[in-house]
Amino acid sequence: MGELKALKARYEPWKSLKAEFEDLETLYELACEAKDESQGGEIESTLKLLATRYEKQNIYELMPGEVDRNGCFLTVHSGAGGTEACDWSQMLYRMYLRWAERKGFSIEEEDRLEAEGGIKSATVKIEGDYAYGCLKGESGVHRLVRISPFDANARRHTSFASVYVFPVIDDSIEVEIRPEDLRVDTYRSGGAGGQHVNKTDSAVRFTHLPTGIVVACQNERSQIKNRAIAMSMLKARLYEYYRQEKEKENERFAQEKKDISWGNQIRSYVFQPYTMVKDARTKTEAGNIQAVMDGDIDPFIEEYLRFVWKNAQK
Repeated sequence: MGELKALKARYEPWKSLKAEFEDLETLYELACEAKDESQGGEIESTLKLLATRYEKQNIYELMPGEVDRNGCFLTVHSGAGGTEACDWSQMLYRMYLRWAERKGFSIEEEDRLEAEGGIKSATVKIEGDYAYGCLKGESGVHRLVRISPFDANARRHTSFASVYVFPVIDDSIEVEIRPEDLRVDTYRSGGAGGQHVNKTDSAVRFTHLPTGIVVACQNERSQIKNRAIAMSMLKARLYEYYRQEKEKENERFAQEKKDISWGNQIRSYVFQPYTMVKDARTKTEAGNIQAVMDGDIDPFIEEYLRFVWKNAQK
């Protein structure tokens, strides 16, 4: 039933768009036959609306991957730079939350490590159609240039934060985790949650020994719930890890993986001396940096998807 619902959700918008375009085509032909120029304005405005809907719908055709339709986990880590970098991480984290809110997606914070001035790291689960497909291109290093609010001399600073996006894995996709490959640590949560959180070892950390992947969850009061969430995150991380390893073996999209690795910024956000956001891969630019920080990142997402699709066809 879930697969049928997904297929209908993909098919019905195209069916509706095709029918409306055919109706418009008929209206145009009738107006031409009657030499009725008064219909010109309506036909032109309707055509523009249909073209916009076509472009939006066509974006989903650029996400054919096995898990592109799934939700995702998104993790933000601050880079070197102390308070400045932690503040930038928090700004970046907020940007993605605002984007998800605009889409009507559900948001659930899974882990958060506070630091002076912002966050050291945070992980959020975003559930919604094509959440992973849209955000997978956000993985990489994001660079900020601005006059630091933490510098008494008002000097310009450059800060870095990394973003990592991995898909939520449903039951139809199997990821094997052997018990002997897993180290489990429990500890007391450090965040809010009442006396119970601080008195019991409710936080859980999983370390997958063969790959070195570490996930943690401390937001729930119950250790059982934290274990379940951490296991879901680990499966998602392992799925993404093995997928990337397979790509490396096949040497497919080798340049693409290089572009999004740590140490190679994918996007720069400049607040001073001018305002601009520029993607290093697609060269997409935006001058309204406040809108971008409020979650208006669809132009960057869409251009990246087109960029990957074109490269894959070569």
